[in-house]
Amino acid sequence: MQTASTNICERMGRSQELSDSKHGPVIGCHLCNKSIRDISLLLNIPRSTVSGIMINWKQLGTTATQPPSGRPCNMTERGYSKLKRTVRRSRKLSAESIAKDLQISTTTVHRELHGMGFHGREAASKPYITKCNAKCRIQWCKARHHWTLERTVLA
Repeated sequence: MQTASTNICERMGRSQELSDSKHGPVIGCHLCNKSIRDISLLLNIPRSTVSGIMINWKQLGTTATQPPSGRPCNMTERGYSKLKRTVRRSRKLSAESIAKDLQISTTTVHRELHGMGFHGREAASKPYITKCNAKCRIQWCKARHHWTLERTVLA
């Protein structure tokens, strides 16, 4: 289980990869005309992993892990912590003011706050009930407590 304080890029990262020393035996078994299932059972590696290694070897000619696609995150762990601290200190700040303070874009602030579980929602407004109004409401309810469902339904 991952903690909430990890960077969003770390939370969405790859799973644990197979070491390079295990790639060689997979390719060797493949060259000896062994099936994916047999290689998987022999080396105790998942079939999907064996298949991925063989596809990379056939297409790229190498079994080395390729760099991940996409642009790297521009928020560091320190910036992530500062954003969280800022929002917890005062929840009323706008994304624009936070972005200006941290020198990042407003979109990044929105995305990271949503990832942390902060959403810009307004609390439901509750009617202001004075003591006098509360008394009137109770009297109204007590006067009608004996009503049945047939009486309350409008015909």
